[in-house]
Amino acid sequence: MTVFGKQDMAVLVLREADDISTALRRALDTAPAEERPGLERALALTAEAGDVPDAELRGRWALRRMASAGYEGPARAVAGVKALRTAERGLSLLQAVNLSKDAEAVQDAEPEPGAR
Repeated sequence: MTVFGKQDMAVLVLREADDISTALRRALDTAPAEERPGLERALALTAEAGDVPDAELRGRWALRRMASAGYEGPARAVAGVKALRTAERGLSLLQAVNLSKDAEAVQDAEPEPGAR
């Protein structure tokens, strides 16, 4: 479990990847041959999920919350911050602005639609 490092954050990142990886490794140790490829793939996906930085998880969460409020524009826009606070009524303005920064970084990292 990771508490966000930003002041007064109301969002918490729960990381279960280590526990899931341990369970998958145990299952893999005793798995019949036909189950091994699927378990190996699941183990690889769990490792990838565990490597995602907290800021990216916060940004993805913020974008999903903005979208749930009907907003699809730039995360750092005033309308984006407002949508985030509409979706999550308990967020302060400072919290919403900080989350919108994380969301903007996620948006900037995504390829443009139709780009290769």
